[in-house]
Amino acid sequence: MQRLVLLCLAAFLAAPPARAGTVVPARPIRGQSILTAGDLTLSDADTPGALSSIEEAVGKEAKVTLYTGRPILVNQIGEPALVERNQLVRMTYADGRLSITAEGRALDRAGVGEEVRVMNLTSRQVVTGQVTPRGGVMVAR
Repeated sequence: MQRLVLLCLAAFLAAPPARAGTVVPARPIRGQSILTAGDLTLSDADTPGALSSIEEAVGKEAKVTLYTGRPILVNQIGEPALVERNQLVRMTYADGRLSITAEGRALDRAGVGEEVRVMNLTSRQVVTGQVTPRGGVMVAR
């Protein structure tokens, strides 16, 4: 038994260390582009605040232009935009059994779960809400 433990320990110590790295673009990527595995590569550097796994970035949208070899920071990518600027959206306010809906115009681009400013087309009042998976906007107090 003791021999087995020593053998396992020796195998563990002989294993190569886990490779840490930073995700960088393999080529320049324009803002608003959806990232694919072919767009990205892993560098040997370990940059704080940057992505460390290509899988974290695949399917996300670049919020800014990403340049070859520069680390991709967490705040530079996000969910793909579901609501475009100037798009008409359904705003919903719900509080208990009360639910109010109105039509509005999005003033920003945003993905699911992100905040977006919307102008109520009737009152011209600007409110902030969260984009829902169906492309509407849930407005809070």
